[in-house]
Amino acid sequence: MSLIVQKYGGSSVANPDRIKRVAERVAGYKKKGHSLVVVVSALGDTTDDLLDLSGQITTSPSRRELDMLLSTGEQISMSLLAMALHENKCDAISFTGGQVGIVTDSSYTRARILDISTGRIREELKKKRVVIVAGFQGVNPRQEITTLGRGGSDLTAVALAKALKADACEIYTDVEGIFTTDPRLVKDAQKIKKISYEEMLELASSGAQVMQSRSIEVAGKYDIPIHVRSSFSYKEGTWIVKEDRSMEDVLIRGVSMNKNEAKLTVSGVPNRPGVAAAIFKSLADSGINVDMIIQNIGKMAATDISFTVPKTEASHAVNSLKKISKKIGLKEITQDLNVAKVSVVGIGMRSHAGVAAAMFEVLGQNKINIEMISTSEIKISCVVKKTDAEKAVKLLHDKFELGKKK
Repeated sequence: MSLIVQKYGGSSVANPDRIKRVAERVAGYKKKGHSLVVVVSALGDTTDDLLDLSGQITTSPSRRELDMLLSTGEQISMSLLAMALHENKCDAISFTGGQVGIVTDSSYTRARILDISTGRIREELKKKRVVIVAGFQGVNPRQEITTLGRGGSDLTAVALAKALKADACEIYTDVEGIFTTDPRLVKDAQKIKKISYEEMLELASSGAQVMQSRSIEVAGKYDIPIHVRSSFSYKEGTWIVKEDRSMEDVLIRGVSMNKNEAKLTVSGVPNRPGVAAAIFKSLADSGINVDMIIQNIGKMAATDISFTVPKTEASHAVNSLKKISKKIGLKEITQDLNVAKVSVVGIGMRSHAGVAAAMFEVLGQNKINIEMISTSEIKISCVVKKTDAEKAVKLLHDKFELGKKK
């Protein structure tokens, strides 16, 4: 039978009853003859609780020690699931990321996978055991524990599916798949049966929280089909696959929102070559990811540059810029934490004109001011006030008729 990699998110293993339910599902697959590698996230809000604990100790924890702390959440889940499987008379064994040979670089809290040694997993699969792996973590070449960033268990699952040449990769969550927008926000949001890697990557990077964007990059690179489905039902979910021609018939696939955004503005930037490079090199050297960028080019000797960063990195970004402000002659650095990014995504944009005009028109008609705009071939994003974000999502979902059943 087939080799299947399954990943269960925090909501799927949030408490003992849910862990038992997952164990029953896994045992059911095993009884059908499948070989199984199961990746688990931390229970419920454990990761957030651990972050809160560290915050009670220090506002600037060592990233190495933060990884040591955060990696414990998944270890609790993996061992409890193994125990639950044993209760179901299903042989299972749990491992940390390091124990199964997931080797990463040394970028604590956002490490990248360098290699996976699958020998130990294959050895246990030959013994007919279910192999349970703690998601979100690995070890660097010095055997230091590292974590893969928010949603990193998705990346663990996809990377293992690739390394093991699995027949399927299933991502279990608390919703029945990928929707046209957040169904908790828009009641008539529709489940998408099939979505391309490219569209899913744009939605994930724009705020849709169903999957980690880096996991989609890996899946797309190695053409690993992913089935996103609910751990609370047996219904078919959403398939994330390679683009095909039929997908171009859908103009807009979904609308996403990201409230974890901050807009920074650097004023009085000397209007000469190399200054912008110095600004963004400083941010890059500090490990800060910049998203949207706008520079006001004028005839004056100075200009302004605005850009967005994750809200959690805003103060870090300001501090980095302050260090170089005198050297390059920056006058003022300001930040706005009350913004959000709203995006529309769809492969159909490549062959259909007028999406931007329709988007800007509906926002304008409803008095929603656009502060920044960025576009790609299949995405248009706008920065708006956070208080307008949910309204914008609902308006755009309605404008592009995404609530209609296909």
